[in-house]
This record gives sequence, C-alpha cells and structure tokens, in this order.
Amino acid sequence: MEDIAGLLKKFQKELSAGTVSLVLLAVLGQSRQPMYGYQIAKRLEEVGEGVLAGKQSALYPVLRNLEAYGLLESEVEPSVSGPPRRYYRITKLGREALREWVAAWSATRDSVESVLQGGVI
Repeated sequence: MEDIAGLLKKFQKELSAGTVSLVLLAVLGQSRQPMYGYQIAKRLEEVGEGVLAGKQSALYPVLRNLEAYGLLESEVEPSVSGPPRRYYRITKLGREALREWVAAWSATRDSVESVLQGGVI
C-alpha cells in the first residue's frame, strides 16, 4: 500500500501533465518575441509559482510535442554567449488551441472548485 506522500507525488505528476502544455502556450501567446527554453522556464518561475518546480528539462519534450502538433514554430539562431538557441513562437493554430484550452481549463477548474466546496455542479 502506497503512503500518502507517494500518492500525492503521483497525483501531482498526473495533474501537471496537461497543465504544462497549457502554460507553455500561454507564456508564448503573451510574448511579443520568440523565446528560447531557458527564457520560458524563467518566465514560468516568475509567474507560475512552481508549475515546473525544478523540472526545467521536462519543458523541452513538451515544446517539441507542441511544435509537432503545429501549435508552435521554432528556429535555431546563433548565440553570442554559447551554443545556438532554439526560439519558439506560437502559431495561429496554437492561438486557437490556447483559447479552447483556456475555456476547457476554466470549466474544469470551476467544476472541481464546486465539488470541493460542497456545491452542486
């Protein structure tokens, strides 16, 4: 039988799986300029209160998946201070997906809040 801490960790992992894609699209949707991975991670640290919490490496596979779905575009540019950087920008399809995902998130959040507060959905 798993302990509460183990179950909490599993719950947090499952919960964050979908939300990371949403917040990545949101960060890129709010940015006027393309951003590279480290910039995105730093932005999430500033405003996301631990959405990725020390799992910056988890960001890159999600960015690649979003690009594979056509929600992001990227290009590699040389860097003056190190290796080349891959810059990401949201696509038109990504903006449409973001609007739909935000609506789905809001409906889900409201529904869960209602249950947690003992209301009727």
